[in-house]
Amino acid sequence: SLQCYMFLYILMLIFNICRTRNWNTPLIFDLKEGTVSLILQAERHFLLVDGGGLYLYSYEGRLISSPKYPGMRTDILNALTVSLSNDTLAVKDKADERVIYIFEALSGKPLGDGKPLTHKTEIVEIALDQKGLTSERKIAFIDKNRDLFITSVKRFGKEQKIVKIGTMVQSLAWNDGCNILCGIQDSRFTVWYYPNAVYVDKDLLPKTLYEKDASEFSKSPQIVSFVGNQVTIRRADGSLVHLHISPYPAILHGHVSSSRWQDGLRLCRFVKDQTLWACLAAMAVANKDMSTAEIAYAAIGEIDKVQYINSIKELPSKESRLAHLLLFSGNCQEAETLLLQAGLVYQAIQINISLYNWERALELAVKHRTHVDTVLAYRQKFLEDFGKKETNQRFLQYAEGVSV
Repeated sequence: SLQCYMFLYILMLIFNICRTRNWNTPLIFDLKEGTVSLILQAERHFLLVDGGGLYLYSYEGRLISSPKYPGMRTDILNALTVSLSNDTLAVKDKADERVIYIFEALSGKPLGDGKPLTHKTEIVEIALDQKGLTSERKIAFIDKNRDLFITSVKRFGKEQKIVKIGTMVQSLAWNDGCNILCGIQDSRFTVWYYPNAVYVDKDLLPKTLYEKDASEFSKSPQIVSFVGNQVTIRRADGSLVHLHISPYPAILHGHVSSSRWQDGLRLCRFVKDQTLWACLAAMAVANKDMSTAEIAYAAIGEIDKVQYINSIKELPSKESRLAHLLLFSGNCQEAETLLLQAGLVYQAIQINISLYNWERALELAVKHRTHVDTVLAYRQKFLEDFGKKETNQRFLQYAEGVSV
């Protein structure tokens, strides 16, 4: 009880739950095990780990949930293998170190379809982002090869899209106020100002980075915290180093989260930084604001993408525009599904033709009994351009009964 009393009292002072002039006795409750091995804090609640399990408490001392998973061993959990946000708890499994269990914080139930996140190799460190909608919550993790990956925690039966965004990463941390990620990467301190760019436009990701030589931090430095625009790094000798980054990306995140696109444009024009423009371009595409995306891409000299965005804006239907926006972000399957659901079969076929997915284009044409001759004509022209003859049996079969 004494340990819990001291802990809660410090928490209340840190989060300004009680004023410094009010020295009344804080809330006190007994611990089941008594030996707390780990404490993690989020904005709305905190996690206690003891020999008996995982316990999420509100800052009023009320037990919120107690997540459980098969073969749970709490004695080996630490700050690298457990991560907490306002709505999500992630825990790395010890029995199979490729697995991460993800829970809803308020209910303690597994998130999404209930299946854990599984990677191809062992995972050594995990971290949840802290801001934004629950449906957009991301988790970053480092595997044993020291590669850095990012993925969404929301999954409902579909294949998990895990994307690598860094190599030789020793340590990482998310910002407390916006979804900016930093890490020590191969003797370089790196900040991913908008990691979600990898899902929007992969080409933009390198343009949204800030890098600085990390040799001054000596060997094996560890990131302790990333608060505001200050990063605290612990050297191998135990000393702390404070590093400041630009405050403008965080301000841009704030503008975008409130849909203040004009403020975002004014900020970029004032700062005149290509990195900030690249962030705005990716954010605008992610939020389907094509006008802002067009301006931002033009500012970083991506003229071909400006032209493609213009062509998207001229499409007649909302479904067409959204599908081509998904295609722009590399989500070909989602784009095709959207068009088919909207009854735009020809556009779905045309997307596959433009991507040279010939068999899929023919499959759709045959299934829906439309535009088989169109697919065959495009295929024939494609082969003629490269001086080749048709060898695919399916195309030969349908070419016999269709005049092109």
